[in-house]
Amino acid sequence: LRITLIDRRNHHLFQPLLYQVATAGLSAPDIAAPLRHILGHQRNVEVRLGEVEAIDKHSRQVRLRDGGMLDYDLLLVASGATHAYFGNDQWAPHAPGLKTLDDALALRRRLLLAFEKAEAEPDPAKKAAWLSFAIVGAGPTGVELAGTLAEIARHTLRNEFRHIDPASAKVRLVEAGPRVLSSFPEVLSLKARRQLERLGVEVHTGTPVTAIDAEGFHLGKNFIPARTVVWAAGVAASPLARTLDTPLDRAGRVQVQPDLTVPGHPEIFVAGDLAALVQADGRPIPGVAPAAKQMGRYVAGVVHARLQQRPPPPPFRYRDQGNLATIGRMAAIVHMGRLKLSGLLAWWFWLAAHVFFLIGFRNRLVVLLNWAVAYWSYQRGARIIFGDADGEPRDGGPPRE
Repeated sequence: LRITLIDRRNHHLFQPLLYQVATAGLSAPDIAAPLRHILGHQRNVEVRLGEVEAIDKHSRQVRLRDGGMLDYDLLLVASGATHAYFGNDQWAPHAPGLKTLDDALALRRRLLLAFEKAEAEPDPAKKAAWLSFAIVGAGPTGVELAGTLAEIARHTLRNEFRHIDPASAKVRLVEAGPRVLSSFPEVLSLKARRQLERLGVEVHTGTPVTAIDAEGFHLGKNFIPARTVVWAAGVAASPLARTLDTPLDRAGRVQVQPDLTVPGHPEIFVAGDLAALVQADGRPIPGVAPAAKQMGRYVAGVVHARLQQRPPPPPFRYRDQGNLATIGRMAAIVHMGRLKLSGLLAWWFWLAAHVFFLIGFRNRLVVLLNWAVAYWSYQRGARIIFGDADGEPRDGGPPRE
């Protein structure tokens, strides 16, 4: 069995901690590991750095952006999701999302520069706009970003500026739905909101954002000045799904068979955020990392059974391992079956789970040390702004570290 892994990035990313890179708590290498290093001892695996542009399921070939063509006998498509602005793609330049390390580094630069711009701005109204931050979408990413940003403004940067009071910064969390963290039980959602408000976050629920530009955003009919808006409100399936020429759901995901294959093509599997499959209870499988990992293991089992000419395993069944979210320092919520935790105990649970699932001893150790320093001092060690203050990084590309 020969395996070729194609990815446009050379690293595996632990996405649940991506917001910590964006908020200067961790550096990019702390939550990522090179693919070649991870797979170095698997001699039958080849890593190909590239981007798949199209899939020809009839000739069993994938076409790369550089023009290369690769044949396959079996294909697993797990290209994930991207930001979705619900038909308002013109908002994207003014409200970046958070999916990759490039996104995180660009967002960190944007957040830190906002305080620098406010420090140098003589006009009070413009100064206030630079100190106004909005996160659109109150899922785990939005909640964790809002809580951390409030702590940065009120603690980390407290004594570092001369012409502004960082603690006066406005951090707003905006959710069109009725409550934050809607995937959690309502009692935990309410506790999360109260903790955010204790941190100084203004939480707005039940009203959608109707427009975003460089100066701010409209909440319903009201305009709110904010020079920094972050999008955490929705995702769409990778456009690669459309090249499979197979039925998609409303979110652009491939409607797969119970064994995660494409209808009529048992040689093509789809997993992760790109796969749409309804469970026995009528609910769709959520687009979360545990589901993607379980799908990957399942596909490996199906392939192994075929190679051994054994009967296939039973249809894929998602096992919900629970939800976790942190809301600032020493506060989190945990929902696992009947278990509902909040506060300090939940925060320790969240911390242990995230360290456990990081790849590599070095990453686990560095993350623990960084968190220990932040716990005792409120300091965040990755507050470096790359490039010129008034322009982009010197090479014109995304910030790097």
